[in-house]
Amino acid sequence: MNPIPDREGFAGAFAGVSNGALLVAGGANIVGQRWANPIQKKWYASVFVLEEPEGKWSTGFELPHPLGYGISISSTHGLICVGGSDANRHFADVFELRWRKGVVQRVQLPSLPKACAQGCGALLGNVIYVAGGLETPTSEQAMRTFWALDLTAPAPTWEALEPWPGPERMLAVAGVQNGSFFLMSGTRLMKDSAGKLVREYLRDAYRYTPGQGWRRIADLPRAAVAAPTPAPVFGQSSLLIFTGDDGVNVDFSPIEKHPGFPQDVLCYDSSSDAWSNLGALPFSRVTAPAVLWRNRVVIPNGEVRPRVRTPEVWSMQQGNGQ
Repeated sequence: MNPIPDREGFAGAFAGVSNGALLVAGGANIVGQRWANPIQKKWYASVFVLEEPEGKWSTGFELPHPLGYGISISSTHGLICVGGSDANRHFADVFELRWRKGVVQRVQLPSLPKACAQGCGALLGNVIYVAGGLETPTSEQAMRTFWALDLTAPAPTWEALEPWPGPERMLAVAGVQNGSFFLMSGTRLMKDSAGKLVREYLRDAYRYTPGQGWRRIADLPRAAVAAPTPAPVFGQSSLLIFTGDDGVNVDFSPIEKHPGFPQDVLCYDSSSDAWSNLGALPFSRVTAPAVLWRNRVVIPNGEVRPRVRTPEVWSMQQGNGQ
């Protein structure tokens, strides 16, 4: 597929489908010297629209303000953007982008109970589920929150549900399969012996079934932090996790020589509660959404390695990268 018309590309963009078109909105990248410390990150409000897989991206549309690192949900009508952040704060806002007659329309939805960025979520039936995240840019602990919004309710309101029976987390992967919501991997914030905030890379995973609650499922073979989410459905009973950060090279130095993230695909079979490895992709990606569009799984932009974004848009149809 044609790349997003931006030289650098974006991490943490929103993406989804409306009226047959693919929408990619917001996100952030690094301006100036990417290897300098501290880095200078910039958030964007741009919205890109693609009506045909091999077509040209339409530009000139914008969000009300720069926004990224929220949760992307494709509904019947459009792309629902949940939470997110800009350079200064995290947001509780929830809204839907709809593509109608050459115009991107914005419909306001009920706000989250709290501001939230770097969480994960998915749509199960008519209900949006949102798990974890980070409340503020300076938070020293991730959130252990689980919220639900029934889009078909007469007066939709976010409901706080019992969270999963495991540690708090951010940058996890969500998915839905066989009538259940799945929460997989992610990272929690911890302080090391010197009092510095560090990430603990998690491999645990959980399944939530409405009316039955949570249960722990098999651990991932490796961590897959910030992997494209929601996890695409595969076959009758499986979910796929593409690449993600396993944390093996978290302290790699010099950072400009970082080898990149894992390129393999993890497959979870909900019928057997077992993981398998489906082999390697021609790319690695973190902080990118995954979108089902015209029988393709689309992964727009994201990070290929620390501090390096890409304008590439990958799609996979029947297991083949295109």
